[in-house]
Amino acid sequence: MKKQTLAFLLALVPTLTTAQSPRLKVPVIVDTLPNGLILIVHEDHSVPRVATNIWYRVGSGDEKPGRTGFAHLFEHLMFMGSQNAPYPQFDQLLEPFGFGANGSTTEDRTNYMQTGAANGLEMVMWLEADRMGWMLPTMDSAKVNAQRDIVKNERRQSYENQPYGKAADILPPALYPKGHPYSWPVIGSMADLSAASLEDVKEFFRQYYAPNNAAIVIAGAVKTDSVRRIVRQYFGSIPRGPSFTRPTPARFTVRDTAIATEDRVQVPRLYLAWHTINNTHKDVAPLDILSYLLSGARNSRLTNTLVYQREIASDVSAFSDAKRLDGDFSITATARPGQGLDSLKVTIERELNRLATEGPTARELEQAKNARESSFLNQLEFVSAKADQLNSYAYFNGTPDYFQKELDALRAVTADDIKRVIKAYLTGPRVMLSIVPMGKLELAAKKVIVQ
Repeated sequence: MKKQTLAFLLALVPTLTTAQSPRLKVPVIVDTLPNGLILIVHEDHSVPRVATNIWYRVGSGDEKPGRTGFAHLFEHLMFMGSQNAPYPQFDQLLEPFGFGANGSTTEDRTNYMQTGAANGLEMVMWLEADRMGWMLPTMDSAKVNAQRDIVKNERRQSYENQPYGKAADILPPALYPKGHPYSWPVIGSMADLSAASLEDVKEFFRQYYAPNNAAIVIAGAVKTDSVRRIVRQYFGSIPRGPSFTRPTPARFTVRDTAIATEDRVQVPRLYLAWHTINNTHKDVAPLDILSYLLSGARNSRLTNTLVYQREIASDVSAFSDAKRLDGDFSITATARPGQGLDSLKVTIERELNRLATEGPTARELEQAKNARESSFLNQLEFVSAKADQLNSYAYFNGTPDYFQKELDALRAVTADDIKRVIKAYLTGPRVMLSIVPMGKLELAAKKVIVQ
């Protein structure tokens, strides 16, 4: 009777993918100033707050070998004051409006975002324009050296002195060929950070921190005409930067590589990584759903098998990282005490082969799609998340309102798509990295190059 009751109740539960719902639309106005600055405005008057989100279309992938780490260094330098707002006025002038300023850097972009009271918008725009157009006159060796030291300390904390942190240095050059824009970590190398001169840093700013290489999203309780006036008033006089062409890396094939290295850790960890596709490819959605099927929930294939059934791993995660030029798919698993990494590797391979042959069950696939859709829609509750997503779509997809198309792509993923992408991307050459405790190389996955 219990089984019948449960089956009856489950039959009543609607699914996100089959329920009828209105088309998702995030209305925007797009404007381009004469100096090339892109302005995207989204009105949302649900609460009296505004989010500003500026993308400079430059990341670590725009750096040159021997001069890495500049994009992340600038994320720090941009808070060190400008000609009309010396340090620390940027934060001090925003605090009365409840704004919290932040920034982040990836391989493809550097963004600066603030969220606060809507009546503080003009102050934010004045400050952002001042550091876009009038920061170079205030940039000196003392500021660069101070922030360089901060970034170096961040690197020590996140890489050199972080358990398993060396993976971030080992994997990119193993997965991408020498000279490829993604073959070094976003934070750069210690040697390159040390070698950077003041003139190197200034030249990087002149090249990339110009209005024709930037897009501003303003979302929230604003009026479009007022926003246009404010942005043109403060940014309109900033001259265009030099034109440039981003090189397109040559196509490549990953060499099947196995590496083992020792670290000051208690248990070994296994990394498997494959070369995949860029972020506009049709297989972005299937690979994202695949990552959930493998590790997104307690009952996901790898989590259930490695952590709960066999109890040979303490955690496992799968992640699809599709970027502007290229992409990769990774699986990371940490062994339980006493376990070697060969047992983890064999189990992961077996589960991937099963999924590639049989495909996910209808229930598994439905759970994965529903979970991804729910997460996607939940972000739209926050004006700051919408602002960042609008900027992302504008750069990578060519239109800011790409929400429905991404949702459609997630909903359209089939079991055959899952089988296809595993066979296409996760059965060929890969990079396998074993990080093991000091003096415990025997715990590494076999056939390895010791580092």
